[in-house]
Amino acid sequence: MEHVDAEGTFGALPDIPGMSITATDAEEWQFALAGDSEAFARIFDRHQQRILRHSLALVPTHDDAKDVVGITFLEAWRKRATVRFVDGSLLPWLLVTASHSARNVSRAARRYRDLLERIPPSSSVETVIDDGPALEALGELSKAHQDVVTLCVIEGLSEAEAAEVLSVPIGTVKSRLFRAKRQLAQRLELSASHLRTAR
Repeated sequence: MEHVDAEGTFGALPDIPGMSITATDAEEWQFALAGDSEAFARIFDRHQQRILRHSLALVPTHDDAKDVVGITFLEAWRKRATVRFVDGSLLPWLLVTASHSARNVSRAARRYRDLLERIPPSSSVETVIDDGPALEALGELSKAHQDVVTLCVIEGLSEAEAAEVLSVPIGTVKSRLFRAKRQLAQRLELSASHLRTAR
């Protein structure tokens, strides 16, 4: 980074003990596009734990969540010319991409589990993977509804921020969120009633 000194010339920012200047993701992204590989690493370090926590709620295993993190950042670089920033932050775009990647990883895990179910059982203890009714209900929503629930409910973004990330009007986000919450409530009530009658 550069600053203007007393003579009005540009130079490197001085090192001031105890003070650090953090570039926004958008600024770091420009540095990365200009060839600064450390800039991309700083973005990764800044957001990888948040993407991992987000992914853990969407896929069956910790290893799957780590795969989602890797896929998400790979997609960010692959689509480096079209990523979207919200107030200088890449995080909302990364969260949406992680949600899409998690769906793909979950589908692959389901296919793998289906394949394992076709194999004759052994005498060893059987492992049961239960995604839970809420995650199952979320998975039954349309992609558009999953995106708004992920951004606004799970990740706590405002409706305006979600609208910017998804490139839709804020009214669209509000209506999708309303419908998604209604559908989730209906599915969870149905799931609960099945559990009550099964007892």
